[in-house]
Amino acid sequence: MISLRLRLTLILGTAFVVIWALAAAWMLRDLRQQMMFSLDQRLVASARMVAGLIDQLPQPLTSKGEGTRLSADQLSVPDGMACQVSSLRGEILARSHNHAEQTLDDQRSGFHDQLIDGALWRSFTYARGDVRITTADRHQEREALNRSILLAASAPVLVALLGSLGLLWLGVGKGLAPLNRMRDALRRRSPDSLEPLQVRALPSELQPLLETQNQLFQRIGQTIERERRMTGDAAHELRSPLTAIKTHLQVARMTDGSVREQALEHAEQGADRLHRTLEQLLLLARVEGSLSFDDGVACSAEQVARQAIQDAGLGDNRRITLRAPSQAAQVILDMPNALAVAALRNLLDNALRHSAAEMPVELLLQLEAERVVYCVRDYGPGIAEHDLQHLTQRFWRDAQSSGCGLGLAIVQAIVQRCGCALHFDSQADGLRVSLHMPIRG
Repeated sequence: MISLRLRLTLILGTAFVVIWALAAAWMLRDLRQQMMFSLDQRLVASARMVAGLIDQLPQPLTSKGEGTRLSADQLSVPDGMACQVSSLRGEILARSHNHAEQTLDDQRSGFHDQLIDGALWRSFTYARGDVRITTADRHQEREALNRSILLAASAPVLVALLGSLGLLWLGVGKGLAPLNRMRDALRRRSPDSLEPLQVRALPSELQPLLETQNQLFQRIGQTIERERRMTGDAAHELRSPLTAIKTHLQVARMTDGSVREQALEHAEQGADRLHRTLEQLLLLARVEGSLSFDDGVACSAEQVARQAIQDAGLGDNRRITLRAPSQAAQVILDMPNALAVAALRNLLDNALRHSAAEMPVELLLQLEAERVVYCVRDYGPGIAEHDLQHLTQRFWRDAQSSGCGLGLAIVQAIVQRCGCALHFDSQADGLRVSLHMPIRG
């Protein structure tokens, strides 16, 4: 896996190289054009200078006859440049080069390229009075001069580019130093440490990462503490029914008759309580875990209510009365059917357990814009105001409760998992619980 430093350097370095290459190409192209223009202007200046020198001669150049040989110094022509003076009739009056076969074409005024003895020349012809002056230089010399200038100009660009890449590598490493400090701090921590991570002088971009990491440590610590507490509470809760079952079985073994039958009945009741507690523990672990409850079955709000009533009370569900609008049969809940039924069933079980045997339990179904509200009301003694905050805690029970203390904790876990809402309202004539469930759009 490529490192972040190398990846950033490659990305930014590639961008640098592309930008520098484009800028260098543009600069060198413009430099070449300017150089060629300067060389052309040198031809023009040389031709006009030769024309000025000819005008200053005491004797006209045409009187000296054709083929006059003048040196480059006499014509003031720079080295590497050829010059030819001819009459308007085409007679060559003077030239700065030795070979007669190297005749420059002077029939066209201005600039043009011509091939002489296999070599390409760039020439300029200037008419002055009764003579034509042609100056020329070789393209080969021009290209050699161009290459040397481009090479001299490219060297600083290349050095600057390499220096920029080196500084980029160092700068990226310096910029990633806070991230390396975080890595070192995490590496030095013990596996069991859940304390917040402290790293000084972090840039603002890494502060959210540090805060998220510390929040993760906090959630892990809370989860571990919750599991430890649940393990201890579960061990305590399971120990009591097991001890009671064992005691009743010992009594049944040592007695006969009605005492023996009563002991066996009590042992069976203890086994039932133990079974219910284990089922609640397993359901709570599944709800708080990552297991999926979605079976692909869509259920309406009324179907969930009737299924919860059917499963509630262990046969005592005839005390439950349901009031639901007719539209509830068409409203589909946006949550797994099993969790919706389990949450509502636990609320109904809690209401049946905390009200007298002859008192009814009401289940009212209300429809809102995006939610279904299940209102469960019992006519029991209610809950003290200072105990309402403890209702959803695991294994919490008041003095009159006979349950295992997991029913409302499971409801709270389902509420948190499925985006529901749970509200308690304790009055003098009983407890009212409102459970809000989302509706599928």
